[in-house]
Amino acid sequence: MQKDKKLLMVFYGDDFTGSTDALEFMARAGAKTMLFMEPPSVELLSQYQNLDAIGVAGLTRSMIPEEMRRTLKEDFEKIALLNPRHVHYKVCSTFDSSSEIGNIGVAIKEGFKQFKNRFVPILIAAPNLGRYMAFGNLFAQMGIGSDGEIFRIDQHPSMSRHPVTPATEGDLRDQLALQCDFSSGLINLLDLELSLEQLKDKLKQISKENKIVFFDGLYERQMKILGELLEESVEYDKSLFTIGSSGVGKALGDYWQQKGKLNECKNWKALKENKAVLVLSGSASPVTADQIEYALKMGFAEVLVEPEFLEKNLEDFIIKYSDKIIQFLKKDISVIFHTSKGSNDKRLGATKEITNRLGWDASRTRKELPAKFGKILGQTALRVLSEVMLERLIIAGGDTSSYTARELGINAVEMIAPLYKGAPLCKAFAMDSPINNMEINLKGGQVGGKAYFVELQKGKIENQIKNYE
Repeated sequence: MQKDKKLLMVFYGDDFTGSTDALEFMARAGAKTMLFMEPPSVELLSQYQNLDAIGVAGLTRSMIPEEMRRTLKEDFEKIALLNPRHVHYKVCSTFDSSSEIGNIGVAIKEGFKQFKNRFVPILIAAPNLGRYMAFGNLFAQMGIGSDGEIFRIDQHPSMSRHPVTPATEGDLRDQLALQCDFSSGLINLLDLELSLEQLKDKLKQISKENKIVFFDGLYERQMKILGELLEESVEYDKSLFTIGSSGVGKALGDYWQQKGKLNECKNWKALKENKAVLVLSGSASPVTADQIEYALKMGFAEVLVEPEFLEKNLEDFIIKYSDKIIQFLKKDISVIFHTSKGSNDKRLGATKEITNRLGWDASRTRKELPAKFGKILGQTALRVLSEVMLERLIIAGGDTSSYTARELGINAVEMIAPLYKGAPLCKAFAMDSPINNMEINLKGGQVGGKAYFVELQKGKIENQIKNYE
């Protein structure tokens, strides 16, 4: 990074798949961006030339509040040393969180302490991902990058039944009130029809009366307006701390392009067919379940993670699973190694019985399971990749993705091609690991149509042009 060049943004993802979602929007906007696993030092960044933005793939979505406080205090202090114009705490576009796990209120409090802004904007809307805010209520399409039906978030077939953070409120102001005691204001859809000067005055008034300001967003054309509001909210010599989905990067990116600070990137690596791919799935989403079923019908093989590994010798399971996977891959058969096939998978009930026997309460279960599943997925994959050379690896599932990536030894990733909205193809940097320089794709549970895994193996993304024109 050039010494005299100020970073436009540092985004901090609460999980890995969400972080690559944010990475995509910044890179597509034309910002030279790298995603790191830990906040980099000024000295480390000096090794990279002309960076406009960086990201940090955090773990806070699966943390309890006290652990979040300690982690964010330390990481925000490191980010502040980089002095970016914007700091974006990236959350899922379905606002996955609760008072017990992934508490967004904790992130807001730590953001206030470190960056000392007058108010914290919250922008969750991302119309191009099928995420809409109307009068404070969040609506989400069933499946990102699909033509699924749109539901209010507390009635969404998947998110209302999320195994860790089920959506119980439609109005995000009510959802956030369960996690912190800050008052929340709203720039609503009608406000977005005002002139820009009227809108700025309205935001100024609302932010005087409330420490939190949510922003509605329904149409793509509104993102540029929201980007300008965020840019105009930066206080002198302070980084603006914002909570939001990748819609934050989209909004600011659109505005920066309009102002000539960035030029949209359109030249990307062509996707090639692979003889076989390996999928590591820790997702219980019905969207991912449909993708697994379709892939199996199209010739993929599956290897199931048995919950019994939680109370037995982990190494025995890693050897057993990796041997099975290696046998398939050596025959050029793609493999899906998964912890669940949808929310009705019997293994979910078996897992609950085991955690009860282990004496884990609900809090410990929510904290431990993503790490345990991430470990067996990542360690098994490492053993496989030490025996079989692959070009492309796919990781599905937000809660486990950060742990899986760390088990794989990933230090950083860089986007090399857009595939589906919110799930780009990346290059992995992982020194002394077989995954170094591999193509890696990370997707949240809600991302993609039923042919997702098959299309990635064949190198044919049917909706790629439509999605990104």
